[in-house]
Amino acid sequence: MAEIKVQKDVKSLNKEIAEKNRAEFKKHNIFVMNIMGSPGSGKTTLLENILPVLAKSYRTAVIEGDLATQNDAERIRKTGVEAFQINTNGGCHLNAKQIEAEYAKIDPDHTDLIIIENVGNLVCPIEWDLGEDLRVVLLSAPEGEDKPLKYPPAMLKTDAVVITKADIASFADVNIEQMKKNILSVNPKAVVLEAGKVNGVYSAESVIDYIKEKIKAKKAE
Repeated sequence: MAEIKVQKDVKSLNKEIAEKNRAEFKKHNIFVMNIMGSPGSGKTTLLENILPVLAKSYRTAVIEGDLATQNDAERIRKTGVEAFQINTNGGCHLNAKQIEAEYAKIDPDHTDLIIIENVGNLVCPIEWDLGEDLRVVLLSAPEGEDKPLKYPPAMLKTDAVVITKADIASFADVNIEQMKKNILSVNPKAVVLEAGKVNGVYSAESVIDYIKEKIKAKKAE
């Protein structure tokens, strides 16, 4: 049997490319956000609702990650925001090289904000730096209040957690306040936000305000 030599750790190479990405984003004063969460947690729905507001202030592009189809990119384009789809064909996360390739299609001089919607799950994406400024994990109320405790790396390695579908928590017999306590018990520094329908209208003002604050803080550096 032929001997296979591993010349370089895959994550080490990813880290190198992520740092290149980060330097490139900084050079062009582009803020980059990485959104992670389970399939069905509401990542694309959140984007559909916050992008029309954010795009009024920032020239925005979205990079979509999925195993297959262009469905999410098509949904994003309907908001009027440019979207680029990455299909991983089975891969459970996006990597820095893929982001580098999609970034090459974006005009950096006419972009202020890039939002990456990562492949859906609470495990794989956490370990892979893409060069982003901000990490946000989405956790839908129906997933259960114990999920922060069952998936602590997702909580530990994020800046903020958005509890989505908060309006149907009671129907799923989920205590939102307990879910928040569980998130903060794992990561006391995490910012915890909510999104969901209020009187039939999707509400995510706190998420929009948070993103704007983070962008403003970076530009002031």
